Amino acid sequence: MMAGRIEVQDVFREYGSEYLAVHGPPPHIQKAIRAINNCRTSVLGGHKDSCNECDYTKISYNSCRNRHCPKCQALAKERWLIARQEELLPVPYFHVVYTLPSELDEIVMQNQVLMYNLLFKASQETIRELASDKKYLGARIGLTSILHTWGQNLTFHPHVHMIVPGGGLTKDNRWEPSRKKFLIPVKVMSRLFRGKFLFYLKKMFNELQFNGSIAQMSESCHFEELLGILYQKEWYVYCKRPFKTTNSVLEYLGRYTHRIAISNHRIISSAEGKVTFKYRDYKDNSREKVMTLSADEFMRRFLLHVLPPQFTKIRHYGILASAVKGRELARCRKWLGMTSELIREKLDTTELIKKLTGVDIHICPVCGAALIRAAPDI
Repeated sequence: MMAGRIEVQDVFREYGSEYLAVHGPPPHIQKAIRAINNCRTSVLGGHKDSCNECDYTKISYNSCRNRHCPKCQALAKERWLIARQEELLPVPYFHVVYTLPSELDEIVMQNQVLMYNLLFKASQETIRELASDKKYLGARIGLTSILHTWGQNLTFHPHVHMIVPGGGLTKDNRWEPSRKKFLIPVKVMSRLFRGKFLFYLKKMFNELQFNGSIAQMSESCHFEELLGILYQKEWYVYCKRPFKTTNSVLEYLGRYTHRIAISNHRIISSAEGKVTFKYRDYKDNSREKVMTLSADEFMRRFLLHVLPPQFTKIRHYGILASAVKGRELARCRKWLGMTSELIREKLDTTELIKKLTGVDIHICPVCGAALIRAAPDI
């Protein structure tokens, strides 16, 4: 396959069968590969639209809707963002990132559900506990937390992105604003996060799997040694300056919520068993660079980030938790002087596509007449 408009699907369709034969990945990985291969092809069926005024005909094949497929995220992201519009408050919002140290990578890979859940638990407890302290805010906050597992070069890099309103509700349900330029000191968050994570990790020792290169960790003495090393490290927590407007929050959320390990536009070429793609090197002033991997290694890295079945990668906590969100946001709006709630847009798929692309898929692009859908679907 020569250089050109190359997609993740092209790589898997050309080299995926060999990858499956050699590596024999688990069922949920095989399912993701099949979905990517079949997305918007005749395998999944589709429909034909024709114009009675001219000879224009368009065949559209169905999407796989797999959350790891690069083709299927735009509409899902837009629907999610529309749902979030009504929850936004007229306050600063902060972006906080909690990252696990690389020494834990292999344990995380072998125990994904347990370790990803622990990452969510320790990080959200950290920021909520500190925010409740009068030294920092003295209020209960809300946050949206999003799991990512990759770096720009597709290596394994588990971390969570949090979007946090700048303020919260006090015990007597008054709105308490945060400081304008920062939420909570990152060193304080980092050390509490480290302590919480390692405390819970030690408690779940008997639930963890240790195979292959980390088999020795099944012996408590080696596990305790690792914990000692991790206690001595400074863990990475980052907090960006607040967003300027609520629209900026939505735009930023859109970059993270439905992102997958690599998008199609970053792939430069796939030829002679090698895949070349662009990435940003954040250790080198975010410079854009180019990396070439064997197709097998490219697929291996991509598939590192396929999540366990039914795993929830976007979670809401505190005053944004689903069980209390309606009541708590009403209190926030009252104190912030919001006279009415935002009304959620109700757009069907056609309207969403038009909003994203400016194209009405029911209108003939040649003559402007209405397209007629053939029946039955193909």
